[in-house]
Amino acid sequence: QVQLVESGGGLVHAGGSLRLSCAASGRTFSSYAMGWFRQAPGKAREFVAAISRSGSSTTNADSVKDRFTISRDNARNTVYLQMNSLKPEDTAAYYCAATLKSYIFRNRLDYDYWGQGTQVTVSS
Repeated sequence: QVQLVESGGGLVHAGGSLRLSCAASGRTFSSYAMGWFRQAPGKAREFVAAISRSGSSTTNADSVKDRFTISRDNARNTVYLQMNSLKPEDTAAYYCAATLKSYIFRNRLDYDYWGQGTQVTVSS
């Protein structure tokens, strides 16, 4: 089992940047593929980005492509989401998730463990 704690959210103006972190504890972090999801009020939780166990493979949602970058540091048991050129429509609670499956997934149902989320608010 793994415990996940997100941090780094906040209020930022449109065009600004934030870096989210997700610290993991418990079972060996490098055993998990990781993902970031977000959920705006009244909307379903949606995929943002995912990264493989080693960090060699990543995938992003089209809505954040070329603006957001997922990365991980297995020595620090942490996954990151660098968010640039933020837009008001990026406003949401952001969640990190972990899966023991061997590949990276876009479907939230493929993830076994979730953090509590961190709020990102982008003002226009």
